[in-house]
Amino acid sequence: AACEPGEGLRAETSCSSFNPSPPMVDPTLAEMGKNLNEAMKMLEDNQRKVEEENEKKYARKDIPGPLQGSGQDMVSILQLVQNLMHGEEEEETSQSYRLQNVGEQGHMALLGHSLAAYISVLDRERLRKLTTRILSDTTLWLCRLFRYENGSAYYHEDDREGLLKICRLVIHTRYEDYTLEGFNVLYTKQPVIYISSAARAGLGQALCNQLGLPLSCMCRVPCNTMFGSQHQMDVALLDRLIKDDVECGKLPLLLVANAGTPGAGHTDKLGRLKELCEQHKMWLHVEGVNLATLALGYVSSSVLAATKCDSMTLTLGSWLGLPAVPAVTLYRHEDPSLSLAAGLTSSQPVEKLRALPLWLSLQYLGHDGIVERIKHASQLVSNSPVEDELSSPVVVFKFFQEYSNRAIPAHFPDCALSLQLGEQLAQLVPASGVDVVELEDEGTCVRFSPLMTSAVLGTEIQDIDHLVDCLKMKIPVLTSTLQLREEFEQEVRRTVSLLYIEDLGWPGLGVVRYNYHSDEKNDDKQEKELEKINTELLKKLNELESDLTFSLGPEFGGQKNCVYIGMVTEDLDVSELVETIAATGREIEENSRLLENMTEVVRKGIQEAQLQLQKANEERLLEEGLLRQIPVVGSVLNWFSPFQASPKGRTFNLTAGSLESTESMYVSKAQGTGTTPPPTPTSSLAKQRLPGQKAFKRSLRSSDGFSETSSISHCDDLDKLDQRPPNLSPGQEQGPLEMERAEEQKEVVQAKTDTEDIDSDQSPPDCTKAEEQASQR
Repeated sequence: AACEPGEGLRAETSCSSFNPSPPMVDPTLAEMGKNLNEAMKMLEDNQRKVEEENEKKYARKDIPGPLQGSGQDMVSILQLVQNLMHGEEEEETSQSYRLQNVGEQGHMALLGHSLAAYISVLDRERLRKLTTRILSDTTLWLCRLFRYENGSAYYHEDDREGLLKICRLVIHTRYEDYTLEGFNVLYTKQPVIYISSAARAGLGQALCNQLGLPLSCMCRVPCNTMFGSQHQMDVALLDRLIKDDVECGKLPLLLVANAGTPGAGHTDKLGRLKELCEQHKMWLHVEGVNLATLALGYVSSSVLAATKCDSMTLTLGSWLGLPAVPAVTLYRHEDPSLSLAAGLTSSQPVEKLRALPLWLSLQYLGHDGIVERIKHASQLVSNSPVEDELSSPVVVFKFFQEYSNRAIPAHFPDCALSLQLGEQLAQLVPASGVDVVELEDEGTCVRFSPLMTSAVLGTEIQDIDHLVDCLKMKIPVLTSTLQLREEFEQEVRRTVSLLYIEDLGWPGLGVVRYNYHSDEKNDDKQEKELEKINTELLKKLNELESDLTFSLGPEFGGQKNCVYIGMVTEDLDVSELVETIAATGREIEENSRLLENMTEVVRKGIQEAQLQLQKANEERLLEEGLLRQIPVVGSVLNWFSPFQASPKGRTFNLTAGSLESTESMYVSKAQGTGTTPPPTPTSSLAKQRLPGQKAFKRSLRSSDGFSETSSISHCDDLDKLDQRPPNLSPGQEQGPLEMERAEEQKEVVQAKTDTEDIDSDQSPPDCTKAEEQASQR
């Protein structure tokens, strides 16, 4: 505790091993560092064992039970913690997960929590001196680092708690009798707290609930709608609101401004807001991610004005990648007794130990290390593909398609495509830290805020380059999907058997349903048949070789009995896609009805066969006579006078749907074929495609057509076919239709050559007749 500011555990402790040399440190501290190092290694080592048995997933230790009487060692307890941290995730996904790479500075923060528990057992006087030194050092470093002169600090776990204590401080300051009379003094002048409409959701309600104030004490100030940023507080409107509240006998108490709004990262006009607060004797509190740039050498004037505010909240954990460190609220106030009454200061030394993890981490990083981390996050924004006129360290963008006409169709889901884009980018480049936000005016947008994520995720320049490449790859697909969406809707509405389903939240080509028509009045049966047909339709479409994705839609909120088509590229043949869907649906419906009819025919055929067999048995009894039915007499009679009866049986022809006699089977010793069944009709699911070309793609090359009225004789065509190189496969020179016609002509000419005797001196055979035969064939 006798070290100077800036010295201490960094010079004496190695964060990579946490094993300080015994002569320089308390042996208990050395043992504590060693144990923490072993515990971290054990918790971070989550590789699955190959010999793990399946029944261990439901081991007895996973079931809550009584506390063991003999106790367990530290290794067993940490192993149990590791199983609880990774067991369920690994069982569900069969993948190995790692803890967040907190780095050595993160280990210092974790060590601070262990040291705080150890220091709390010291005697009261020694504990007071140590905590006072830790608190004063940390406050001094933060005030100098973020240009906040003569400030005090309050360390808290919840980032809203600092603003809550500031509100209590202002209430104690503006209401002199509040300590004695409490809420009774608020009746005379109702306090008013002003927050921006762009503030984080639920902030005003949380403050009112904790302070015991009605929601009428909270005033939301709209942002600019005509001039400036759409996410900056309207200063002129705020001035009018304050004046109106003063005229109504209310007391303007506090204003919460943003140096980086939670959604878009914009900064309010803090200089003008400070002047307005001084005019009405209000307290100005500032929060936001842009406050981190105060530690840099160059700070924009809009953010630099935050150093003149009455209080600000800093979230150093996300800015520097420090786990489990408290947030800090810096404030200026001259009366320590009011700060103590508001809860900003405490007489309990243990509460001052909240700053210990931050005290260790700041010493480990040093001034240069802190500035370098914030500077690195700010430079990542300059490499992003989005232009930012406000020079904000937060970049927010969305997908937007420009059209030649200003009227944009309302059913084009730009927000849905932006949501899809953000989710795909976050999945493809997880180290970038991009996420999806909902803004009041812009709707769904993609946000890139490296100050909040880069230190934790370890984002580098190459990650941003990868993000840019993925963005360039996804934009053409989104554009093509948006452009072809209207064409797809028109094609579906033009098709009789298909029904277009409007789903504004689907970021794909569209949603279609095969419309099943039935004369029956049973709605439940029609619904089941509709579900059956569309399910089979989805299965058939997924079996095709195409780049499209067909699905049942989102898990929640999607339409039932529909086929959802995903994103597409510009070479999609929409007409072929719609035609294929309709043809496949009709084929499934016809097969379903054919199966029902066949079932009814088979049922009636079985009934008819039973009647005929019963009639045949009666006729046999009449032919054989009554004596032959007696067991003993019938055997003797059949011995002396055998009865010759022709076998009579029945066979059911599924093709004709009728019963036939089996006499022909016994005569020819083989079953007759009967009526030749017609070939099963199959619908063409896709057009003729080139080798390697997938379905629903526009062909970039057109095949040469075959002219049926060509003047070239069929004999010459036959010679050309015979002169084809053996290694040339059919279809490389001509399309499949032309090859089929050429084969037909070859057969016709060959047949005519075999049947007619053509002399060499005669003229070539008349090809017109052969041509007519080929066309008729």
